[in-house]
Amino acid sequence: MESRNYTRVSEFFLLGLSEETEMQPFLFGLFLSMYLIIFIGNLLIILAIITDSHLHTPMYFFLFNLSFADICFTSTTVPKMLLNIQMQSKVITYEGCLSQMYFFMLFGVLDNFLLTVMAYDRFVAICHPLHYTVIMNPKFCGLLLLLSWVLSVLDSLLHGLMILHLSFCAELEIPHFFCELNQVVQLACSDTFLNDLVMYFTTAILVVIPPTGIFLSYSKIVVSVLRISSAGGKYKAFSTCGSHLSVVSLFYGTSVVVYLSSGITQSSRESAIASVMYTVVTPMLNPFIYSLRNKDIKIALKLLGSL
Repeated sequence: MESRNYTRVSEFFLLGLSEETEMQPFLFGLFLSMYLIIFIGNLLIILAIITDSHLHTPMYFFLFNLSFADICFTSTTVPKMLLNIQMQSKVITYEGCLSQMYFFMLFGVLDNFLLTVMAYDRFVAICHPLHYTVIMNPKFCGLLLLLSWVLSVLDSLLHGLMILHLSFCAELEIPHFFCELNQVVQLACSDTFLNDLVMYFTTAILVVIPPTGIFLSYSKIVVSVLRISSAGGKYKAFSTCGSHLSVVSLFYGTSVVVYLSSGITQSSRESAIASVMYTVVTPMLNPFIYSLRNKDIKIALKLLGSL
């Protein structure tokens, strides 16, 4: 089938998490509270890193960018959802849907790469402490960040451009609270084989290479730490990467839960509810993990509060 437009698509309809009228005020209050926690929590970490010169290190440089990515990641979906609930509307324009899908993928993939880069940073810090400042120099850190951004932009741009070549029928209802790539592709009338092929290929890369890099980094970290004779030395080494390991576990753990739930259930609505875990819950918990488990962040936040 030719991938050309049969009709000019002007808008999609986001069905949200529930169509029950009495549930809308509850959902609005819940997601507004969660969004404010995400925004304020990550913003405080960003401000703490900026204001405290002791945190101007590679580890916190990447944490700064992770917090920024989390704010943007959530801001691509939740505000539109809140607006639709408030306006009692389910409409999102075609352009708005493509933009939302593009930025959602961009910052989601960026999160993935940043967590991998942070794992490498911890590997160098623990396994090669004497060469840490030489290896993780500002130029190399900037290069790692730039590479993460470029790969994220290319991935989301590829999917976005391929969506432009799809034709859509009259049924334009998305059983989700945002324009998710797979859901939008399923609405197409034209042949989606190439879209599906690219989607599965890029997803396979993203779920194999970054987690493998993280696993290898922490495998070497564990081996290195076990060689330390003193218990205090082992605790200090593990404590430097405890927060990051917790965030990695949460990020990939919730993603696996969503994947398994979507495989078990055929309901797109139930899958949408499960996706709340990694789209909202994980970015909301990240600031708490870093602030509660990281002594330097605690001190920086106290200094920020005293300004």
